[in-house]
Amino acid sequence: MHPSHKLIWIPSLIILAALAAVILWTFNSSPRVLAESELASGPASASGWRLAEPVTYETLTVFPVLSSQEAYTADFETLDAAIASGEAIVAEQGDYMRRSRSGVETAPLISSGPQVNQLVLVNRGKKPLLLLAGEVVSGGKQDRIIGKDRIIPVGAKPLPLDVFCVEHSRWTSGGDTFAAAKTMVHPTVREQAAVDQDQSKVWAAVRGDTAAARAQSSMSSNLELTAPQISSQQLSHVMASAAPTEGYRNIYQSAAVGPSVENFALEVERRFNRATSGLKGEHVVGVIVAFGGEVAWSDIFASSQLFDAYWSKLLRSYAVEALTRPAAREKVSFEDARDFLRPASGHVREETEPGVYRWQERSQGRETEIQLEALEPKPPRTLHWLKVLRTN
Repeated sequence: MHPSHKLIWIPSLIILAALAAVILWTFNSSPRVLAESELASGPASASGWRLAEPVTYETLTVFPVLSSQEAYTADFETLDAAIASGEAIVAEQGDYMRRSRSGVETAPLISSGPQVNQLVLVNRGKKPLLLLAGEVVSGGKQDRIIGKDRIIPVGAKPLPLDVFCVEHSRWTSGGDTFAAAKTMVHPTVREQAAVDQDQSKVWAAVRGDTAAARAQSSMSSNLELTAPQISSQQLSHVMASAAPTEGYRNIYQSAAVGPSVENFALEVERRFNRATSGLKGEHVVGVIVAFGGEVAWSDIFASSQLFDAYWSKLLRSYAVEALTRPAAREKVSFEDARDFLRPASGHVREETEPGVYRWQERSQGRETEIQLEALEPKPPRTLHWLKVLRTN
């Protein structure tokens, strides 16, 4: 080989080797996602979802759901933010009407006295409000949770809001209006509100009766299950001492239970942030959640902005669920998580408020999915997609 050619050839090899090393490092340092042929298949409006590497801690596994396409959602406000800013008011029926000056507010469909399963909501802001089933509002006669995903348009008159009580014994004044608790009830309780819509089942789930029944049922199976870290006996003790009114927030923020939940959530959050920190061109828009080897829940949003707004309280709700339900320490697979994203094709229920939102529920076997679609501003978009593996 001519000496001049050798001088050119050797540096070229060095450059190519360096480029190969950079490419290999980039591939290895980026979060692993499913291959193109294994693209997750959610609702049509959410095409392009991918599952990243699962994040596991103890018996909880969280699959980040990624998307390279995001809907614009800055024109919607969350309930927590709207209540904190005063742009939304939640009050007992009758209390809000008494505080309003005559002729300023009218709400002919709202009764004159407080009701356990209905409150009054007023949107005084400039954005539609997004409400998710299971969000806690505290105050009034009793703490309540939102009963159903829905959207409250701008300029709507004071309207009845379906809720469920999560504070069984108290029926005394906690103030005229409600504050944002920045809390989401855990999936077992949330399921009873969002799917069963049954007040007695909500109370039973708050007390831990559902978890206790699940543990008893699991004892007869062949799986080797880990006992829940927070037992129904512990919950009973906390209710008898720290939370005699069976208030949800008091139970899970008590000195006996609260530190376990918070420490668990912080560790999952640390691992989740590390696993999703190197994303390029994609955003986290939701999660698929498994307890032990069972994929059981999903919360997926139209944008990373909405996911970020709800992630903190959703994560803590998953932590409570993981700590209170028995689960097998078996590894959950990508295939199980991907299958959970497939739309149910069974019985459909639908509710629509023209020009505002469409709510759809599909049930197939033990699986139920709920999809909330905003109809305005156009084009319509699915703001929230929930799927649950029923506990009964």
